Amino acid sequence: MSISADLRGKVALVTGASGGLGSRFAQVLAANGAAVALAARRVDRLEALARAIAAAGGRALPVAMDVTDDASVAAAFEAAQAALGPVDILVNNSGIAGRGVPMREVPPAEFAAVLEVNLTGAYRVAREAALRLIAAGREGSIVNIASILGLRVGSGVGAYAASKAGLVQLTRAMALEWARHDIRVNALAPGYVLTDLNRDFFASEAGKAMIRRIPQRRLGELADLDGPLLLLASDASRYMTGTVLVVDGGHLQAGL
Repeated sequence: MSISADLRGKVALVTGASGGLGSRFAQVLAANGAAVALAARRVDRLEALARAIAAAGGRALPVAMDVTDDASVAAAFEAAQAALGPVDILVNNSGIAGRGVPMREVPPAEFAAVLEVNLTGAYRVAREAALRLIAAGREGSIVNIASILGLRVGSGVGAYAASKAGLVQLTRAMALEWARHDIRVNALAPGYVLTDLNRDFFASEAGKAMIRRIPQRRLGELADLDGPLLLLASDASRYMTGTVLVVDGGHLQAGL
């Protein structure tokens, strides 16, 4: 990882750390000096990541967290603080995509379930982090993982897009209210990033056609998010709050 920031002495908590973007975010923060609490519903899926971080010279702790449950969120922060110290950096990464079907086929309960994880869950975790930072008189950085689908919609992703659009506005609202407490709240909005979950789709003709619509004519790689994440998590962005940082190869600028 060639991009670096000094996070020594900081404690970070990453939700949805059991795979994909969350796993990468945790490794990047640990590689730059932060002690990292790895949060997900199933701790067993986090143990291999914690071992890998330790083998690379970092420090990580798996903690169980269900972002839809107040008590679970509070308990995860307690466990992180007891083992690593107070959380300074939160990466709000937990999310679900939904089924990818037309809106008329999405029952209200299913729509609500996506918002409960992606929007209300993000609020629940950010609120817990902020309350603890304010009580301790500590400054902090909250990075909400949004999406370009919170800024521009596509077919079959209505619930997901609505949740991420809400997260963008929630980021701005929290930034406004918490700035006086020295808590910065920003959002990282990735475009399409290649992962094991979408690899087969982007190898298909439909996937290749989507790639051709990206001005840079390629998908993002996990490493493309390292620098933006470190910017928002570290003091390098100490005069930034309420920002939505788009990392999408120019996709939002593509013609309709």
